[in-house]
Amino acid sequence: MSNDSVYKPAGAIHPGEILLEQFLEPAGIDGQRLADEIGLPAEDIAEIFAGTRSICADTALRLARFLGTAPELWLHLQNQYDLEITSASIELELMAIEPLGGTT
Repeated sequence: MSNDSVYKPAGAIHPGEILLEQFLEPAGIDGQRLADEIGLPAEDIAEIFAGTRSICADTALRLARFLGTAPELWLHLQNQYDLEITSASIELELMAIEPLGGTT
């Protein structure tokens, strides 16, 4: 696998998908309104929805304030997604690493 491509495991769900499907669509809020409400460019929100932009601490704080959630929720979802993507992309290299103290 080349470093230029990103393999997305079947179970990996970007937090932008969760934001859109579980928070915004049920409330009837679109990306433009979210962008206006939290003070971010609409393009950034569109990229989060598309899964091409990560949710950083700044965005997590803004989302949490607007949606009444904890910012840690958004950071946890992003970290989980990043771990799943990275784990899948370096699986062979990880398997080649001998754990300290022997096998697991």
